[in-house]
This record gives sequence, C-alpha cells and structure tokens, in this order.
Amino acid sequence: MKHRLAVLGQPVAHSRSPAMQNAALAELGLVPGWSYEAIEVDAEVFEELVRGMAERGFAGANVTVPHKAAALAVSDEASDTARAIGAANTLTFADGAIQAENTDAPGLLAALPEPPRGRALVLGAGGAARAVVWALVGTGAEVGVWNRTPERAEALCADIGGAPDPDPDAAAYDLVVNASAVGLGGEDPLEALPLREDSFRPGQVVVDMVYGADPTSLLELASTGGADTVDGLEILVRQGAASLELWTGCDAPLDAMRAGARDG
Repeated sequence: MKHRLAVLGQPVAHSRSPAMQNAALAELGLVPGWSYEAIEVDAEVFEELVRGMAERGFAGANVTVPHKAAALAVSDEASDTARAIGAANTLTFADGAIQAENTDAPGLLAALPEPPRGRALVLGAGGAARAVVWALVGTGAEVGVWNRTPERAEALCADIGGAPDPDPDAAAYDLVVNASAVGLGGEDPLEALPLREDSFRPGQVVVDMVYGADPTSLLELASTGGADTVDGLEILVRQGAASLELWTGCDAPLDAMRAGARDG
C-alpha cells in the first residue's frame, strides 16, 4: 500500500521538506511505500484539497504559510497544543478523520542550545509566531512581541500571552526569534525589523526561522555580534521529525534529515 505525504503552502517551491522527509523515509527503509511531495495550493481551494487527500492515498501533510490557521479549521480533531496556538502545521488522515497537530512549538524548543531563560523577543505575529510565543510562555520566559502592525502583536498576546513591545531594544533580550517572513524575499533585516548592528551580543541566542542554502543575513549579523545562532533548517528538521514520528510511528533519523534539508 502506498502512503503519500506532502507539504501544502503558497509559495512552496522553495521548501526543503520534500528532500528532508524523503531522506528520512529512505533511511527508515520505508521507500518506495512512502513518499513526500510539495503541493502549491490557493487559499480558496485549501479546504477542498485537504478533504480529498485521504482518498488520494495521503497519510498526512505538513502545512506552511499561509494555511496554518485554515489547517486547524478544517480538522475534525485537534490536539490541545494546536487549539491553544490557533494554528496547525501537521495533518494526519486516519480512521476517516482529519487530525491536527502543531509541531512548530516543540520543534523550536528542541532546536535551542539550552532551555529558554530570561527575556525573549519574538518578531512577527503570524502562525509561526503564535507557536513560538506559546512555547516560550510555557517555559516561563518573559516574552515580548513585535509586529510591524502593532494591533496584530496586541491580538496575539491577548490570545496566548506575552506582552507587545512596539519599540524593542533587542540587545536587552536573551533570546531573539525572527518568526516573520522577513528574509524570504532577501529583505535587509536592519531595515525591515526593529534591529541595529549593535542589537546582538555574547550570551544571547538568535533564531531565524527563515532558511536558505547559506546563513541568513540576520544570523550573520548576530554571529558578528557574538550571539549564538540557530538557523531555520534546524527548526525545520525538529518540527519535521515530530511530524514524521506521528505519521510513521518510527523514531526520526535526525542526521539523515539534516543532510537532506541542507542538500535539498
């Protein structure tokens, strides 16, 4: 029996998830029975596509920008985590039902070099930012949230926790997470985000959820300032590993997934 998996998004052609997950499936000896692909889908047809996936042989799907809230809405069952965040990045099709989970939150925490401590600044207020804020608030961190549209940051904090910070001093935070889309289009983070060249320092951890073949300009700036950095590919690997384990019941081969993501 064939088991298909996919990542759904718009845009999605840049995604490393197919290379990463297919490398994992091969390492686990599940190929050719299992496969993973990318599917670009418009918001207008997202629900229709998802509801028909089980009939087409899909066992599950990852969901990325801009469909994470829609993924939760279309589900028949959802985990407490997904409901609390208000977004889902993982769907499982089983027993005639669509099950929703959010692995972005545990994926972030697993990727950090040490448990969050002190103050954390989250840049962005979309689905990824909601997961990040929920995860960090749950660890007891003091979380500030910035968004270029202040009302969105205020709404996120009202739903999940944290406090809006419309004019943050990033250097005063122990952890900085870019959960916005800034960087996907090659934007200068110093122009698009509330950051300066002196925003980064030793003892600080900087995470950029945007990823590419090379370190992003944000992470290069942070590294120059002495901060420890975590790139978006490691976040991708960790959340993808959690999704893979849900679908297959197998322990995820992290090294194979990292290699697949970086080479893909």
